[in-house]
Amino acid sequence: MAKSHGIKALIIEDEPAQLELLSYNLEKEGYRIFAASDGEEGLLIAKEELPDFIILDWMLPKLSGIEVCRQLKRGKQTREIPLMMLTARGEENDRVRGLDIGADDYMVKPYSVAEFLARVRAMIRRSKAAVVGQIIEYKDISLDPERFKVTRAGQVIKLGPTEFRLLSLFMSKPERVWSRDQLLERVWEHDLDIDFRTIDVHIGRLRKALSLKGKPDPIRTVRSAGYSLDVEN
Repeated sequence: MAKSHGIKALIIEDEPAQLELLSYNLEKEGYRIFAASDGEEGLLIAKEELPDFIILDWMLPKLSGIEVCRQLKRGKQTREIPLMMLTARGEENDRVRGLDIGADDYMVKPYSVAEFLARVRAMIRRSKAAVVGQIIEYKDISLDPERFKVTRAGQVIKLGPTEFRLLSLFMSKPERVWSRDQLLERVWEHDLDIDFRTIDVHIGRLRKALSLKGKPDPIRTVRSAGYSLDVEN
């Protein structure tokens, strides 16, 4: 039974069996499918159709999945499209690299179809919530943009305006690694008076505010890369 009513999914995958499996299961959920078997075609379809989300293989002919992701996340019309990398590359460094260039989620083959579909739904929910101002949740952290309210494990967290903007960005794409340049662009809008040290100070304040007794530090520092929201670090 269709559940998603016209939501467009773009699958960029060069393995016919994988493409068929993904298409079948996403169509069952009610998504409208577009497909490409190489990176160049996938990038073209993404720009023409502006899908609601993208499933992207890492290893592709003509243009790699990493380069496709990089170009999409640089494009004004495509950078906010939720994107999941689906790949056989399961090393932590690969996962960090994929998230660092802008992927919103990352799954390793072989995978559970049920988990895959659940993570697709979660990715879409986060994207829509960020757009319309709905409450965003990640693990035990909840952010209400309209009421300017944050809770962790049910406890109210008091944040300043800058820390709130930082957390809003982190929660829009959990586990993605944001470089200091990207944080400067998104949170401070290239304010020339802001330097990287100032960014680090605000990250420290956010980390301190979210620190509760018995709870893990939710802000992960990735050496030479940036920061991410990752409760299970």
